[in-house]
Amino acid sequence: MKNALNPTSVRKPFGNYNHGLLVGPGASLLVTSGQLGIGVDDVIPDDVTAQTEICFKAIDAILKEAGMTFADVIRISGFVTRREDFPAYMAVRDRFTLDPKPVSTLIVVGGFTRPEFLVEVEVTAAKVI
Repeated sequence: MKNALNPTSVRKPFGNYNHGLLVGPGASLLVTSGQLGIGVDDVIPDDVTAQTEICFKAIDAILKEAGMTFADVIRISGFVTRREDFPAYMAVRDRFTLDPKPVSTLIVVGGFTRPEFLVEVEVTAAKVI
């Protein structure tokens, strides 16, 4: 069981996320590495939306391998190289996430291991067993 934590003494979240999620005892925990916008065919799309979709589809596959879904995601950390890519990233993130919305952080970074990469996403998931 996950309980969303959004105290009234803290400003309401800016988007579709919660300030905190409390996971009950007996949960199985999954932590992913950062996923980049590169397909299994080594193709890297030019736009942030397509790269973000690749990231979230990769995370979906990892979740499934662990017997989980996006309903089990409790934290998302996203990294983009351009501030103007926030809306595109968040639109893809919001299509994949389920209620209760996970906690979420989005950071602008100077770059990744290759200049073609525009976004990287990692998640933490917990499922009560």
